[in-house]
Amino acid sequence: MTSLAAPERWTSRLVLAGIYLLAGILHFPFAGPLLAITPSWVPYPHFVILATGVCEIIGAAALLTSRFRWLAGVALALYAVCVYPANIKHAIDGLSAVDASSLAWMYHIPRLAFQPVFVWWALHAGGVIDWPFASRKS
Repeated sequence: MTSLAAPERWTSRLVLAGIYLLAGILHFPFAGPLLAITPSWVPYPHFVILATGVCEIIGAAALLTSRFRWLAGVALALYAVCVYPANIKHAIDGLSAVDASSLAWMYHIPRLAFQPVFVWWALHAGGVIDWPFASRKS
């Protein structure tokens, strides 16, 4: 499998791991705001917020290992899919607010559109896929 050069993939992996590490750590001091965007059908929402923070931290660390990298890539991609309902709820709540400004639109719409990029990024950083960087074979 031919892929993006090692330094670029390593940098991509390091940045994504940093994002997930920071996000996971922030689940603890900022559980309240995350609870506010958690859909009502999520059971034990406070526990889920804390557990997902732990998952983000473990996923970030695993992404930087050779042994667990592939599994971390798959798990973080699935995680990005699973939290999408919270992103949708956050956008609906933010955009339907009486004082919804253009700044709300400028945050929520790109955020929703960028979620598939996080799925791809996790799969690519984990070495699960090479698309679109693989060379084409004749």
